Parts: sequence; C-alpha cells; structure tokens
Amino acid sequence: MEQIEKDILIKCREGDKEAFRQVVRQYQRMVFSLALKMLCDEEEAKDTVQDTFVRVWQNIGEYDTAKSFVTWIYTIATRLCLDRIKAKKHTAAMPEDVDALARFAADTDSQVNLENNEWVAIVRLLASRLSDKQKTVFTLCQLEGLDTDEVQRITGLDATQIKSNLYVARQTIRKQLTELGYE
Repeated sequence: MEQIEKDILIKCREGDKEAFRQVVRQYQRMVFSLALKMLCDEEEAKDTVQDTFVRVWQNIGEYDTAKSFVTWIYTIATRLCLDRIKAKKHTAAMPEDVDALARFAADTDSQVNLENNEWVAIVRLLASRLSDKQKTVFTLCQLEGLDTDEVQRITGLDATQIKSNLYVARQTIRKQLTELGYE
C-alpha cells in the first residue's frame, strides 16, 4: 500500500477535514479487510473501521512522520480488533461454515470472488481453534501479506514469537482442513 503524502498528514494535524477524508478514502478498505478477517463479522468490522479512523483523527498529532503511516494504522486497527475479540466470547464455527468451505473448495474457478458472508464463514471455521495471538499473526502475515518486521511493529511481538505463532496457526489450520477431507 502506497504511503499517503506527508503534506496531507500535516494538513490533518492542522485540523483539515478534507485532508482527513483523503486519508480515510485511501485506507478504509485496508482496515475493513483486516477487521473482517480478524473479527469474522461484517458489522463488527465496519464498527472497527469507524473506531480506527476516530482514533487516527484524535491521535494524528502523536504520529511520528519518520515511521510508516500504514504500520501505524494497522497497529491501531489490530489493537481495536483484539479488544473486540476479548470483549466477546470466542465465536465457534457453525455447520453452515463447513458448507461454505466445501462450496469454495469445490469451485474450480480460481478467480472466484467470495461474498463477505462466505469469507467470514471460512475464516471463522479455520480460525476457530487459534489463540488471539495466532489469529492476529496469521491474519497479518498470511492474509494481509505483511512481512515479519512490520508485524513486529504492529503487534509488539518479537520475530521468534511471530514465527512460532504462525507455525502453530498453520499447523492447526492444516489439521482442520485434513479433518474436513482436504489435503
């Protein structure tokens, strides 16, 4: 994701709401994607996007322009997601989630665009046995495609912890897929 221009961030610090709208337009899809993958709930993800940008607006003066703006937003969004996960009970996979995964796995078209509810069902099923750390690391590394250094900055975990949590998450998901009959 391309960094937003520093002059736009300076305008945001000065209270320019139009400049902030540009920030929101540029990063809202990224935040929604992360939140949907972590929370497995479209409405919760939408609320998290809103909360993320409220926090960004309130704390834009604290942002260190020498650091990555994308990482800063990911950090805020990830922490908000984790807070929401901790606030509610762990959502178990539903029988219809297994059906959604079977439909997805049976589709031979690699360009299939999943509807949000199917994506949520699949992620909820595969992540149902992961700890919060494993789910966070798996989402950031595997689903968002971030490198270990950026995940370190976002989560505060060291490289060893990230690799360990990612390994366990992959093994857990692989085991679940095997149990469902997928190799």
